[in-house]
Amino acid sequence: MFSKKEYKKRLNKTKQSMMQYGIEVLVVSNPSNMCYLTGYNAWSFYVHQVVVVFIDEKEPLWIGRGMDSRGAEQTTWMHPQNVMNYPDEYVQSTIKHPMDYVAEVLLEKGKGERKIGVEMDAFYYTAKCHERMLYELPEAELKDASGIVNWVRLIKSKKEISYMRNAAYIVEQAMSAAYEKIEVGTRENDVAAAIYSAQMHGNDDFGGDYPSMAPMIPTGEQTASPHLTWSDRRYEEGDIVTIEIAGCYRRYNVPMARTMSLGKAEPKVLEIGKVIMEGINETLNYIQPGFTAAEINNVWAGTIAKYGYEKEARIGYSIGLSYPPDWGEHTISLRQHDNSILEPNMVFHLMPGMWFENFGVSITEPFVVTETGVEMLTSFNRKIYEKEVD
Repeated sequence: MFSKKEYKKRLNKTKQSMMQYGIEVLVVSNPSNMCYLTGYNAWSFYVHQVVVVFIDEKEPLWIGRGMDSRGAEQTTWMHPQNVMNYPDEYVQSTIKHPMDYVAEVLLEKGKGERKIGVEMDAFYYTAKCHERMLYELPEAELKDASGIVNWVRLIKSKKEISYMRNAAYIVEQAMSAAYEKIEVGTRENDVAAAIYSAQMHGNDDFGGDYPSMAPMIPTGEQTASPHLTWSDRRYEEGDIVTIEIAGCYRRYNVPMARTMSLGKAEPKVLEIGKVIMEGINETLNYIQPGFTAAEINNVWAGTIAKYGYEKEARIGYSIGLSYPPDWGEHTISLRQHDNSILEPNMVFHLMPGMWFENFGVSITEPFVVTETGVEMLTSFNRKIYEKEVD
């Protein structure tokens, strides 16, 4: 997907961060970070696998299940001898654990007494993983390195941003498919099927990848909870629907949310929609490189406060390359007290949804930070869509 030169640049930046944190060996288990550093791309993260970066070696190691090693050879930029695999007897065993094998490799390479960073807050680095590493490497100093590669990923290359533009096109097509499919009498799961079809199809020039999260399309009072998916319930006249989905191209996710109503929306829903859209406009017009995440949040908060509203949750986060179960990068959040500074070529999902006791309104926008402001990745109408009912 990317040139060897770009992968080496990423690796060198990661090593710089390792030096700052006093880490000599970095064990990466987050599949997004594994892919970012090596190109490895497979649905194999349900078993334990890692990429190991050594501060004093040119190439990392990929270590995973035996049957996945051929995929690693085909998708990564490293030499085949740096693709290592454990036998299947380690898979879901009560006797052996894949991290035992990883530790053995480190010991054989003379790394057993070094400062070793592990991603303790990664979804796929379990308590058992850490227990086995502590047991097998008693002379090593294990350090939490959860965000090291995530922060390296923040500033995107031109090619990464081009991938995200493709993903943005896909999410717009998927949202259009949802708008078209949702009708009185249609089942929620059939709408999900239409969304998935558009997400995978893309267009004649490029196809889509599976997004890191399932379509979240709650209906009626369920819109008060943003992360519900769907059932086989049939839509009824008067239903409000929030739709949060993503387009994905070569693992780069671009999410977007919109709200629609089957028939005329209730005045309170339209009022919240107008407040959110004003907040979005004011916030996007304010953003420039050099501002902090907290300053951006304050613009949003000040805008909606004029109408008597407040929102405790964050209003956005960085996005990019990702695998399930999340399309966020787990770095900068647009919220109070986050003093991270925005820089050009960072990409964010501005998601100032508002949820109440029995309904919610979601209208969100993905954007790239530029030298002078923002580049909008989508141009999909933000207005609450009131679909005519026959």
